[in-house]
Amino acid sequence: MSLPYGRAFNFSAGPSCLPIEVLEEAKEQLLNYKGTGVSVMEMSHRSKPYEQIIGEAEQDLRTLLGVPDGYKVLFLQGGASLQFSMIPMSFLPEGASADYIVTGSWGKKAVEAAKMVGSVNVVYDAKATNYDRTPKLAEVAATPGAAYIHFTSNETIQGVDFFEDPSTPGDWVCDMSSDILSRPVDVSRYAMIYAGAQKNMGPAGAVAVIVSDAFLDKAPASTHPMLDYRLQAENGSMYNTPPCWTVYICGLVYKWLLKTGGLEARAEINRRKAQVIYDAIDGSGGFYKGHAQPANRSWMNLTFTLPDDDITAKFIAEAKANGLAELKGHRSVGGCRASVYNAFPEEGCRVLADFMTDFARRA
Repeated sequence: MSLPYGRAFNFSAGPSCLPIEVLEEAKEQLLNYKGTGVSVMEMSHRSKPYEQIIGEAEQDLRTLLGVPDGYKVLFLQGGASLQFSMIPMSFLPEGASADYIVTGSWGKKAVEAAKMVGSVNVVYDAKATNYDRTPKLAEVAATPGAAYIHFTSNETIQGVDFFEDPSTPGDWVCDMSSDILSRPVDVSRYAMIYAGAQKNMGPAGAVAVIVSDAFLDKAPASTHPMLDYRLQAENGSMYNTPPCWTVYICGLVYKWLLKTGGLEARAEINRRKAQVIYDAIDGSGGFYKGHAQPANRSWMNLTFTLPDDDITAKFIAEAKANGLAELKGHRSVGGCRASVYNAFPEEGCRVLADFMTDFARRA
C-alpha cells in the first residue's frame, strides 16, 4: 500500500504521526488562516481568531472526554516533563508525602522530580519484573493522608497500560501522555490528568491539563507565576503567549476525533489495530517475544524482541526499506517497538504484521 505524498508508515513513539486530513487542512490554511491574511503562527494570541481557536480546542477536548463541571482545562508549555515538577511544587506541602506508582520509565522520572520537592512514597514498583505489568489500582496500598496518588496510565517504553480508572478514595493524578483520547475515561475519578501533546493530540510543545477545582484550591498562593495553575486558569491558559501552533493542531485533531465517532469508536479501532500485531507476535512460535504481560499490553506502544541483536538490526533495516519506519525499541527494553497511536492507519498494522510473518519465515 502506498501512502499519499510518499509518506512512510511512521511507528515513532513521539512525536508521532498526525491524521493526514489534519495535515492537509493545516497546509491549506498555512499562509492565510480563514481569510485573516496571516498564518496561525503569525497571529496575536490576543486576537479574536486565536481566542476562537483556543476556545474551541478546550470545548472539543471537554466534549471528547466528557469533562464534568468543576474542572479546568489548560494548555500549558513545557510538556509532561515540566508537570513532574509543577505537581509536587503545587500539591505536595511541607510535612506531607505523596504516593507514586511506578510501572516504567516515565513513572520513575516523575518520582525523581518529586523527590527534589518533598517526601515521596513509592507504593508500587514493577522493577522486579522489568516493568512488564501494571497492578490493579484498587490493590495498591495507598498511604493514609497522602497528598495525592500519581500513576502513568501507559508506559511508552515498556508498552504496558492500566486500562482502568481509579475506584478508591484519594486525589488521583495521572500522566496520560501516551494514551489520552485512545479510549473513554471517567474524568470524575481523577483530581488531575495531564498529557503531553506529541503522541495522541498534536505536535510537541504543549501539555493539556485537566484539574478539578477542589484540587486546584489546594495549591499555594506563593507559586512562581509561570508555575501557578490558578493563575494559568484565571487567564485562560494565556498568562503569557501560549504554544499557539501546537494548540491549533490539537484543536484540529479533536475535531477529527469527533467527526470519526469519538472515543468509543476510537477505542474499538485501537484495540483492533493492536490485536493484528499481537497476533503476529503470538503466532510466530516464539520468534517474536512480547515484553508486556498479555493482560497489560498497550494498544499504543507494542514492544517485542527478536532472537538476537543481529536479527533485530536486519529486521529494522528491511522494515525501513519497505516503508515501515521508526521500529527500533528503547535501549532499556531492546528489540522493537511499534507505536500505533490514534492517527496511525489501520492498514499499517496489517502491513507490519504481514512483514513480521514473512521475515520470521525467512530468518
